[in-house]
Amino acid sequence: MTQRTADVTRNTKETQIRARINLDGTGEAKLATGIGFFDHMLDQIARHGLIDLDIDAKGDLHIDGHHTVEDVGITLGMAVAQAVGDKKGLTRYGHAYVPLDEALSRVVVDFSGRPGLHMNVPFKSGMVGGFDTQLTYEFFQGFANHALVTLHIDNLKGENAHHQAETVFKAFGRALRMALALDPRSAGVIPSTKGSL
Repeated sequence: MTQRTADVTRNTKETQIRARINLDGTGEAKLATGIGFFDHMLDQIARHGLIDLDIDAKGDLHIDGHHTVEDVGITLGMAVAQAVGDKKGLTRYGHAYVPLDEALSRVVVDFSGRPGLHMNVPFKSGMVGGFDTQLTYEFFQGFANHALVTLHIDNLKGENAHHQAETVFKAFGRALRMALALDPRSAGVIPSTKGSL
């Protein structure tokens, strides 16, 4: 099996980001974004997606976390798109429901080649630690646009913003894990009647 890995660096005047991934990993993560809660959420993606993830991000945190979080989403999306290659044998679709105490979230992903984010997460707080919960949308928007996926994210229940965010990121990791799995019954076949994704 060809290794599904990528090493992507993206530098702007606002951020310098390097993302290294192995889609067939064990969930190991090395994360340094400068935003503790965001690192915790990225760790959920790695652990529950069984994706080895190494992200080093330096951004203009003296302004706020917006550019860093959005650009990590963009860079991670670019890395996933590169690592997934031509998508032959890919399961393509993935979904997951994840609870955490009172919170419950659902994430559905399609490696369609058509980027789109549909997200409904009514956060009960604007901040969790040093993380602005509004930036959750910016992260997933950047990811969807550059991984070329259709992504539906819904928080169905939740009263605690930490729990709401954590269920979203865990469900995203689980949905990725399902979608990125190689289906031995369709080895070498692109999972689309179009013949390309």
